[in-house]
Amino acid sequence: MGVDSFVDWLRDAAGVLHENAAYLTELDSAIGDADHGANMDRGFQAIVAVLDESSFDSADELLKKAGMTLVSKVGGASGPLYGTFFLRFGTALAGADLSAEAIGRALHAGVEGVLARGKAELGDKTMYDAWAPALEAYDAAVAGGSEVGPALTAAAEAAAKGRDATVPLVARKGRASYLGERSAGHQDPGATSTTLILESAARTLT
Repeated sequence: MGVDSFVDWLRDAAGVLHENAAYLTELDSAIGDADHGANMDRGFQAIVAVLDESSFDSADELLKKAGMTLVSKVGGASGPLYGTFFLRFGTALAGADLSAEAIGRALHAGVEGVLARGKAELGDKTMYDAWAPALEAYDAAVAGGSEVGPALTAAAEAAAKGRDATVPLVARKGRASYLGERSAGHQDPGATSTTLILESAARTLT
């Protein structure tokens, strides 16, 4: 696995987020600003434009550029949060061997960046409700001897369960928290986009 694998991931994720932009916005319209799908689509299309114009010598250089692009191009909370994830993820891969263990450490670093910026906890009805079980599943898979691809598949499956578990929750963070009890019964859009990105990673980072 090298830089090309990460390019494939970003391109694949951009395609999936484009296809699901209306769905993500529909989810966000119920409990947020109705812009999550459009924001994610715009940000990842900007990443594709960078990929079309530039080449990268290392995965960390590529991912840090992707993160900076999201921060600069995406409004709302999703740009800074996902931008921080990719910046921290890329930074953690600098000089790494891209083994399953190294990818795991980088995933943790990325999510720690998300938590530092968003201050969310498990059960707050945010993207972290997908990230937390995903990290746990990834770590367990690697501990059991899995390579990157199967470990990411386990992470994506766990993220999907975490995403689904946000439906009955009452939001305690973000715009959805303003709705109080009325936020229950709706799937969190951030947990949904996180799952889409992890499913994309499982398809491409093998």
